[in-house]
Amino acid sequence: MLDTLLISIDQLLAIHGSHGPKRGKDMSTLPVIKNAALGIKDGKIAFIGTTEEAKGLEAKEIIDCKGKIVSPGLVDPHTHLVFGGSREHEMALKQQGVSYLEILARGGGILSTVKATKDTSEEELFQKGLFHLDRSLSLGVTTMEAKSGYGLDRETELKQLRVAKRLNEAHDMDLVSTFLGAHAVPAEYKEKPEGFLESMLDVLPYIKEQGLADFVDIFCETGVFTVEQSRRFLERAKDLGFNVKIHADEIDPLGGTEMACGIGAITADHLVGVSEEGIRMLGTSETIAVLLPGTTFYLGKDSYAPARSIIEAGGAVALSTDFNPGSSPTENLQFIMNLAALRLKMKPEEIWNAVTVNAAYAIGRGCEAGAIETGRWADLVLWDAPNYHYLPYHYGVNHVNTVWKKGKKAGERKPAYA
Repeated sequence: MLDTLLISIDQLLAIHGSHGPKRGKDMSTLPVIKNAALGIKDGKIAFIGTTEEAKGLEAKEIIDCKGKIVSPGLVDPHTHLVFGGSREHEMALKQQGVSYLEILARGGGILSTVKATKDTSEEELFQKGLFHLDRSLSLGVTTMEAKSGYGLDRETELKQLRVAKRLNEAHDMDLVSTFLGAHAVPAEYKEKPEGFLESMLDVLPYIKEQGLADFVDIFCETGVFTVEQSRRFLERAKDLGFNVKIHADEIDPLGGTEMACGIGAITADHLVGVSEEGIRMLGTSETIAVLLPGTTFYLGKDSYAPARSIIEAGGAVALSTDFNPGSSPTENLQFIMNLAALRLKMKPEEIWNAVTVNAAYAIGRGCEAGAIETGRWADLVLWDAPNYHYLPYHYGVNHVNTVWKKGKKAGERKPAYA
């Protein structure tokens, strides 16, 4: 007997995840089963087929999904989840035309969040993280990456990573942690960034020993870290057994994307200023392009990452909120899907693959999340939408009807943090 049987699903997005991320023209392929049925048992997907094929199956709960679609739970592969404070006061500066790098130079931006995070207790950060995770789950996200990076010193970075680990244990959401200690250059290291990078490398053995992060990331950008500094830092991290990511070519085309592809980074993120060579290399390497149109939108920029060029070159694209307090204060991955259609000119099929299977592979969870296959955990979303084209089209609202995480409805399991 099944625990739950969904029947009469107008469209079941039966996305496969066992063969790697979708690349190039394959991103336009989206397997859809009409008038579908899906069975859940012991938290896992036990049946996939048509409603006709499901006749005779018994279940403790049968849910009629007529007029709705079902997809894998969404995956958000680039967030800055754990932070203190907020930065609404910077909006006026942005409206006056003050650039992100100028705000940073004035001690704002990342540096103001660093101060707030240092001043916020571990328990307060935990409770704040729970709030954001609850909201993300209600919006259809079932797996998320969470970066540190608002400490810029050993103790505060470790505090963020401990909070992320505790959140992963307490919340229904699955979290993947990334160490982003090299997120900015603190004032005391302004004239000696190499010394700061060494101090961040010194903490990596402890992070590995304690299982506090799977990935290491760095912000490669004008006024932060150069391509060569970033290369040396990430190669050292790889030598210690970490997979690596990079904030690359967000503002200026420095060549971070080319470097990321060359060293085998799992992802290169942002890429608004990526070069033609960087696009070519994304098309021929295993590195996944994680695009963050919400950041471009919020900062009021006109140029977005060239998703179409990357896909046409044969690359794999994932989408993410870049949830953070300064340049993308939103947990709403559905809105990012809207921006992908309106600003990145991505097709609906490409968008769905970018927020499921590709996003899962971008955080090393391709065999666990972002797909609908028998035997996998039942991370699913039932959407109040007549077809999969509808979500990228109808913007600004939450289309979620029900979220299942490992076969349990969101909110059905008593939270461990209650």
